[in-house]
Amino acid sequence: MIHIGHVREITRYPIKSMAGISTESAIIGWHGLAGDRRFAFRRTQDDSGWPWLSASRLPELVLYQPVGLDERSGEPLPTHVLTPSGSQFEPGSAELNAEISERFGSDVELMNLKHGIFDEAAVSLISLATIAGISRESGVGGDLDRRRFRMNIVIETVASEPFLEDSWIGGTLVFGEADVTSQKSAGVNITMPDLRCVMVNLDPDTAAKDARVMKTVAHLNQNNAGVYATVVQTGRVSVGDEVRLVGW
Repeated sequence: MIHIGHVREITRYPIKSMAGISTESAIIGWHGLAGDRRFAFRRTQDDSGWPWLSASRLPELVLYQPVGLDERSGEPLPTHVLTPSGSQFEPGSAELNAEISERFGSDVELMNLKHGIFDEAAVSLISLATIAGISRESGVGGDLDRRRFRMNIVIETVASEPFLEDSWIGGTLVFGEADVTSQKSAGVNITMPDLRCVMVNLDPDTAAKDARVMKTVAHLNQNNAGVYATVVQTGRVSVGDEVRLVGW
């Protein structure tokens, strides 16, 4: 068992491609963080196997902020969405669907997916060292906003080497308690690198694009930054939790 570092940030993204909600603590269930990516806009005229609208097609989605808290379903879900103009609409409302449809130029509807809608796996992780390495090489200036990477868990690692996460693939990360069999510990198996898309180019506050970010990731690490994981032990994860690597 190897001490990796500590949990620095936890973020859930209730509505796919919209802004995230930071939290000090979250339940990791079999379908990822409770309340994460439980809603997504479906392109109603798309008959493909992947009809979901993302910010790669509509960058302005990142400017919409889910707000409020409704836990009646057993998960923390937003009660409203704050639009860039300051309006608030309920998720799934005709008003929200109409606004996003108008921006996109084609009809969409917001779907509630009980088990979430994920690109590859239910949990995503990245280290501060990786973000710092990309920041240094990108030439964008200053530290890159961590929100660009849209990760569930950001880890402050003991080692400062960027892209160290790739070496965790095949192992299990345990948060908090040392024993993965402990009911107090959440554990995830690192399954694959996170192949990045153009969303890392989007400024979370303006939706402006800067292609240097993705180009840097491609140059430094074959376009991978961070890793995906599947859940092997449900439990709670909190900011400040120790992170250990087992089975590696």
